[in-house]
Amino acid sequence: MPIHRRTRHNKTKLHGSVSPLVRLWMLRMLVLLGGHRDLVRSQGFSNDGIAEAVGLVRWVDCDSDDFCQKTVLQTLRKLHSQAEYEIGEAEVAPALTTNIRRLSELVGLSDVDCRILEFAVAIHCDRLLDDTADWLGMLTSAKLIYPLSVVLDVPEPAVRAALSGQSILARSGLVSVDYAGVSCLKSKLNLLSEQFAEYISMADTDPVSLLRDAVFPSGPALLTLSDYPHIQPSLSVLRPYLQKAAEMKKKGVNIFLHGAPGTGKSELARAIAADLRVELFEIASEDTDGAPLHSGQRLRAYKAAQCIFAQRQAILVFDEVEDVLHDGDVHFGRRSAAHARKAWINRMLEQNAVPTIWISNSVNCVDPAFIRRFDMVVEVPVPPKQQRERILHEACADVLDAVTVKRLAQSEILAPAIATRACAVVRTVLDEVGAEAGSAAAELLINNTIAAQGHKPILRDDPNRLPETYDPAFIQADADLQDVAEGLHRARAGRLCLYGPPGTGKSAYARWVADKLGAPLYVRRASDLLSKWIGENEKNIAQAFSSAQQSGAVLLIDEVDGFLRDRRNSDRGWEASLVNEMLTQMEAFSGVFIASTNLMDNLDQAALRRFDLKVQFGFLTSAQAWRMLERCCATLGLSSPDASLGQQLAALTNLTPGDFAAVARQHRFHPLSSAGDVIGALRGESVLKETRRPTPIGFF
Repeated sequence: MPIHRRTRHNKTKLHGSVSPLVRLWMLRMLVLLGGHRDLVRSQGFSNDGIAEAVGLVRWVDCDSDDFCQKTVLQTLRKLHSQAEYEIGEAEVAPALTTNIRRLSELVGLSDVDCRILEFAVAIHCDRLLDDTADWLGMLTSAKLIYPLSVVLDVPEPAVRAALSGQSILARSGLVSVDYAGVSCLKSKLNLLSEQFAEYISMADTDPVSLLRDAVFPSGPALLTLSDYPHIQPSLSVLRPYLQKAAEMKKKGVNIFLHGAPGTGKSELARAIAADLRVELFEIASEDTDGAPLHSGQRLRAYKAAQCIFAQRQAILVFDEVEDVLHDGDVHFGRRSAAHARKAWINRMLEQNAVPTIWISNSVNCVDPAFIRRFDMVVEVPVPPKQQRERILHEACADVLDAVTVKRLAQSEILAPAIATRACAVVRTVLDEVGAEAGSAAAELLINNTIAAQGHKPILRDDPNRLPETYDPAFIQADADLQDVAEGLHRARAGRLCLYGPPGTGKSAYARWVADKLGAPLYVRRASDLLSKWIGENEKNIAQAFSSAQQSGAVLLIDEVDGFLRDRRNSDRGWEASLVNEMLTQMEAFSGVFIASTNLMDNLDQAALRRFDLKVQFGFLTSAQAWRMLERCCATLGLSSPDASLGQQLAALTNLTPGDFAAVARQHRFHPLSSAGDVIGALRGESVLKETRRPTPIGFF
């Protein structure tokens, strides 16, 4: 809407360095609001710059004896009357008026809104206007209305309505009132960003560029939706939903993406926008100078973007929302900006015009009242192995060789972005350090980041990693493991309990099943899930099942006897609670769940009934042990074993695949020269198991 003022004359005489309209505002403050008491002293002015700007220049440099306070005040009143008479259609600055008019048409500002916005920008840009306003004293939010009404020549009710929490100025974030304590007039009027006043005062400014300190166009998508097959069930709903919402201009469309850092959440948002062919804008977390924006500033930026982009085919991305939507600081009792305005945030999530993708590393810190208002909550986990391997190969092939890429890709905790960033660092010094040292340096950086996230490093020779030569034929079990895997592939669901002595291949089989299913494997051990805090165990167990369910992963819980101990032998209440939570999650889980244990006799009977299949793993048969010996010798570069060694090997009746793996590791620092040496080393492993006995307790 155009800005209308009382029309008397179009005379616009300039005084000092301020525009006629700013000069009028200053005169109103001095004459109508009593600011002259601070300006005009008995023998001169307290601020010569203000005196010159309003037209009192003749008394600025006069001798104190010639200075007449009464005459100066009479002149000041005449200057005010003349300025009121001459103001006409005067503007603060042509560029500012033009840009406010553009915003008015885009957002729907009223004439009063435009006047307030114009004044707020001017007082943030013009030092003399700000200095004059300081003489109005420290203002509360309630006492802010009257001086603005006088200065802008607008009725008090109109000013109060324009600055209310439901006004367009407030909803757009262009101007908001600081309700905290008392402060000067300038500090009471918050603008969208620190540089907003400067931007809007520039000539020919595109309304979108006014937000550049708070909102910016997202970069091009580097991935496509096909790069996220591990969350395809969610994408099959998310993509068409956003498309329909855009066509229908549906309000209140909000999507929450969460997952560990580096899993591709931001890239997913870009891929969605590119696929839908809509613009994507991101809410900034820092200004153009690199200074971080606090949560209140980011929310104002979001409000402005909602208004300015309401008529465009666009999606907003609000990344790193932890500081905005968190549920309070338990140590210091602070609440987030959104939590302090909970009702407003709830309404916003129900009425926002521009679809928004909210991104966080964790869903746990967000108030449940906010979470339930999101249309979809999608976890973006680490991609499955095949996908990780492809991404790593494309991004890091010049730094990491194929074998290293394949090994790193087997890590369930390695987000591709971590490896990509590490290789980008190494790539800058690759010419100086060489390929071999560069590869080692990249692994070092990757492991340092993983360790900082609280995970164990990726080992070059991880005994838990599935060997490339793995074959279930080398496992002695009371079920056909190949048939079991094929059945799980068809059903995509099942609950298995694998039990037997250590080293018999239980965990390795779970890894092999996940590989055959083309699904990620979530491995959780007692050390991952058990906590010293009451209630955390149950929460961790529920989260493990939930994460596996959402991403279609095979869930392996090693040492499950730590969670399913027979309740009849429980002395502590939390142990029974732990079993109950496990049983509940097992019942509700519709994917593939594999539990392994060395202590079958200790499991709760109710838990045993809930497993669809219980498979016993035992020691290798003589034939299996011989074939493993042949393969082991070939792997270690030794001559094939002579048949005469068969009887020696057959005498070792308690061998497991884990024993052969241990001997292979031993060979790295204690080389074996023949198949006979391998059998000797296996005998050592076998005897150790036979001679182990429980350590007595007490004094004998």
